[in-house]
Amino acid sequence: MAKFYTAVVTIFNKDGSLDYNGNKSVYENLIRNHSDGIVLMGSTGEFFNLTLTQAKDLAAFALKTVNHQMDVIVGASRMIPSESVEVGNFALSQGADAVIVISPYYFKLSDANIENYYDQIVPNIHGPVYLYNYPGCTGYDLKPEIALRLRRKYANLKGYKDTIDNFAHTRDLCLTMHREFPDFEVYSGFDDCFVPNYLAGGSGCIGGLTNMYPELFVALTKALNEGRWHDVEIMQHKVNRMMELFEICSPFLTAVKRAMKIRGLIENEYGSSPFVVATDAEDKKIRKLLKDLDLL
Repeated sequence: MAKFYTAVVTIFNKDGSLDYNGNKSVYENLIRNHSDGIVLMGSTGEFFNLTLTQAKDLAAFALKTVNHQMDVIVGASRMIPSESVEVGNFALSQGADAVIVISPYYFKLSDANIENYYDQIVPNIHGPVYLYNYPGCTGYDLKPEIALRLRRKYANLKGYKDTIDNFAHTRDLCLTMHREFPDFEVYSGFDDCFVPNYLAGGSGCIGGLTNMYPELFVALTKALNEGRWHDVEIMQHKVNRMMELFEICSPFLTAVKRAMKIRGLIENEYGSSPFVVATDAEDKKIRKLLKDLDLL
């Protein structure tokens, strides 16, 4: 069965502190719409700008709020492996279903360095772990062969999120992993790759557009799992159009938050430093897109 997890946004106050009421509204909206689950503190959740204390506080708050009404995978991505272990095990102790960890960014790492990083983390996490590949931000690829070697060593390595615009990579990842580990979960990181991912043998998608329009992605998931291909085609065209949000603001999560605010899903759209809110020109583009999608 395909799943679509929301790479959930993090709502901040203007001073950079966590807006707990705003974040609660986001989680509750996804629960009301019967979303499969959330990935907390991923890239869309601005994990890179959270202190260790903030990361643990947000994880505890989210897990208490969700209270097992949908799956919660918690991002434990820290540059220091021991901190990833600390956040990951803390989240699991609070009821998380799994944790996800991106490999270090800034330097372009060799395969040996990448594997060494996960060797310090995966066996020390007391629960399921997902790898996270995002070459556009890390500067290098977490190759399928590295994932295979890690899975051979660590039974708690449950899956992999592949945020890459070359779908052949995701297809190769599925083939590489499923020869030995047919239950290994592979998720795409771009919303429009949800259906191709599933058809290639993957498990679905972890995407950010569901923050602003969960109804569509819940319906798409249901249609895909029921084999209603005409409905899948219609909704896929809508998703393709929604992908224009990625081109309006940089980073794209600024556009997602503005769209959520326009739709009345959140009141506060502030991001973490140094992110600014959408400009008037960007707002016009976002509103036009929402109008074209019948979301106003």
